[in-house]
Amino acid sequence: MIALQAKTDEVFVHNALVDYAVRLVLSSRAPAEYGLADLAPLIAHGASPRATLGLVAAGRALALMRGRTYVLPQDIFDVGPDVLRHRLLLSYEALADGVDAEQVVNRILSTVHAPRVASTSRTA
Repeated sequence: MIALQAKTDEVFVHNALVDYAVRLVLSSRAPAEYGLADLAPLIAHGASPRATLGLVAAGRALALMRGRTYVLPQDIFDVGPDVLRHRLLLSYEALADGVDAEQVVNRILSTVHAPRVASTSRTA
């Protein structure tokens, strides 16, 4: 188990993907700045900076499980709902309107665009 964790830490993450993870988290904290002004009243507290670490770590693990030594934007996108869903605190208005965190996260993921990073663009 520890060897697998160490192997996950070796999975390459391009700087553009770290930036993508940061933008996903920031969009939950300042939705209007990312074209999501309608979400602002639904979010009492956005994801913390630790969510960025969670997105990158989970993206690395998923890439490894998919047989790669590098993370693709799709890996971050795919782990996004699981990482972000429980890190949002919805407002009373959202709860009263029947809006759940899954809907908010899906909207964030569909609006914040992932970078285009080719697997051959690995730079250490």
